Amino acid sequence: MTKQAIGPVMIDVEGFTLTTAEKQKINHPNTGAVILFSRNYSSPEQIEKLITEIRDARNGNILIAVDQEGGRVQRFQTGFTRLPPASRYAKSPKLAESAGWLMAAELLAVGVDFSFAPVLDIDCGVSEIIGNRSFSQDSTLATQLASHFRKGMNKAGMAATGKHFPGHGAVALDSHLTLPVDDRDLNSIRTKDIQPFKQLITEGLEAIMPAHVVYPEVDSLPAGFSAKWIQDILRTELNFTGVVFSDDLSMEGAASIGDFSQRAKLAMDAGCDMVLVCNNPTAAEEVLASIPLSNNPLREQRLNTMLGKPQLSRAQLMQSEKWLHISTQIKSINANA
Repeated sequence: MTKQAIGPVMIDVEGFTLTTAEKQKINHPNTGAVILFSRNYSSPEQIEKLITEIRDARNGNILIAVDQEGGRVQRFQTGFTRLPPASRYAKSPKLAESAGWLMAAELLAVGVDFSFAPVLDIDCGVSEIIGNRSFSQDSTLATQLASHFRKGMNKAGMAATGKHFPGHGAVALDSHLTLPVDDRDLNSIRTKDIQPFKQLITEGLEAIMPAHVVYPEVDSLPAGFSAKWIQDILRTELNFTGVVFSDDLSMEGAASIGDFSQRAKLAMDAGCDMVLVCNNPTAAEEVLASIPLSNNPLREQRLNTMLGKPQLSRAQLMQSEKWLHISTQIKSINANA
């Protein structure tokens, strides 16, 4: 039987093991990835079994993703090193690369391909949803620290995803709950928020996730549904050739676009390679059914770059001097916070 390509839709699953319906959904031609949440995790051993079960359900490659930034956003905790929020690395810049390596190595060792990290948003002191998830309020420092963090991820064998393009840090509202509007002009955004994206793109950044934020001075559509942002600015102006992941289409910041099929179509028409549909199984089924089946070699080539390249088993990692040293350093940072 011919192996299926990595499809354009990322879905989630409900628990610690798969249902029959979930196995069928994973093997749908349009499925390309599964994102895992805290509800899917009880221990490193359990998550390894679940990931094996997911891969076994697919006739072809499938990407396994998670949000494991650290701080408030770390889905796997017990049995993993508790990572500090990104803002903490400003006091220990040399640790940013080490932390990126540790985060990636721990995930790769249990079978996860990539974490949606690093956050490239510049904290402007108003966004509660970003806040200390940002490396700094200073765009130069944030860029340097994010670059180090990505290098660490790469050294472990993991591709990086910069989020949330072109910057979510200047709006107070949470796009999970509503549709934020950033009234700044394009020049203001270019000189501050876009700087980390621009620099990491020149360094080879593998993937980017646009924000569910409207920048009305640039386009009336949220960035993740905007060809102006994705095609004209990200692809053409910034010369980005990597993967574009939509943010979750279930978020309220996407609701203004229409039903789930309309959201998926507009995001893909704007230039997203993969759309995320989380925490709504019915919506995921609707999106999987609504996208025309198509062979897209360029999209598949991009998505294949997100497959993890683990270098150590979990047992080898836990016994390595590098892991022990970095884990101890990070624990001391947390203890002194």
